[in-house]
Amino acid sequence: MRAIWTGSIAFGLVNVPVKAYSAASDHDIDLHQVHDKDGGRIRYERRCEVCGKKITYQHIDKAYDTGEQTVVLTDEEMDALPSEKSREIDVVQFVPAEQIDPLTLERSYYLEPDSKSPKAYALLRRTLEQTELMAVVKFALRQKTRLGVLRVRDDVMVLQSMMWGDELREADFPAAHGAAKISPQELKMSAALVEQFTGDFDSSQFEDDYQNELRTLIDEKLKQGDALDTDATFGEAPAETESSGEVIDLMEALKRSIDSKRGGKAKAATRSKPAKDAEAEDEDADSGSGGKKTAAKKETATKGTKKSTATKTAAKNSSDEKTSTRKSTAKKTAQKKTETKKSAEKKPAAKKTAAKKPAAKKGTTSSAKKSTETKRPRKSA
Repeated sequence: MRAIWTGSIAFGLVNVPVKAYSAASDHDIDLHQVHDKDGGRIRYERRCEVCGKKITYQHIDKAYDTGEQTVVLTDEEMDALPSEKSREIDVVQFVPAEQIDPLTLERSYYLEPDSKSPKAYALLRRTLEQTELMAVVKFALRQKTRLGVLRVRDDVMVLQSMMWGDELREADFPAAHGAAKISPQELKMSAALVEQFTGDFDSSQFEDDYQNELRTLIDEKLKQGDALDTDATFGEAPAETESSGEVIDLMEALKRSIDSKRGGKAKAATRSKPAKDAEAEDEDADSGSGGKKTAAKKETATKGTKKSTATKTAAKNSSDEKTSTRKSTAKKTAQKKTETKKSAEKKPAAKKTAAKKPAAKKGTTSSAKKSTETKRPRKSA
């Protein structure tokens, strides 16, 4: 970085030599103007409207127009102003940081100690850190006397220029101060939505979308030339719709906003899971043989689980088959018993017929016995 100002901080009788560096840089892409028909570059010339000649910077002075006459001020007269010659950052008071309205802050400059012994610089920096105060200062830079504050950032003192009190306009908007009736439910829903968006600020999470899109447009134009299709590059632009700027149903809008934010967080959590799994795999790979053993154990356990699951499934299938077989056998047995009963019900008539025949035999035997007894001779007395 190149120093843009060299001077010192005047703190009572203490003098702290410093160099000032711009704390910010513009990342915008530089564009120039050309003629649309032939591409010729447009240039602005410093031409005098009286003589019509082109004028160089060394012959240009400043002037003030009162409306009736013009007062011309030369460079020598401008440099003669007392404040312009000052090379000090004059500390005028110390105030709490909350008393400084951020709206009044302008450009920031890093201050580097510009002496062989930076003790005075370190003393002022430590004082600002311990007291948690800001130093209000006055200084001259680029032909302007400025108001500013000194504060500490990352062990470096920072000078921030401020607007003067009469440069900040008042916000006079009657509609903003109107009495709007806000229900407790609406306030609660609004607080819930704020909670969904609450987080720690990190400027690296934000990008300048316009500059990124402009760079993409330039790169694609270099590749495709005049055949560039912006719809194919950026997608079709959404149709513009007229809006009155009024919310018809505030509660419904709050509910939808909260649901949308919750849904976005859920998707982000789902997307982060594969990344975590990949990190876990990398850690296992980096852990050497221990990681391999762990992976092998996991694989063995997985296989054991699969085998156990397969065995249980086979057992279940076998059990189902046995149950089915038993049911079939029982069904067949029941059918046989039914057929046997039916057959048994038909057979009694045959049995009765067969039973009559033995009776006939008994009668025949008895007659035979009687006949034998008759034929036998009686013994004499």
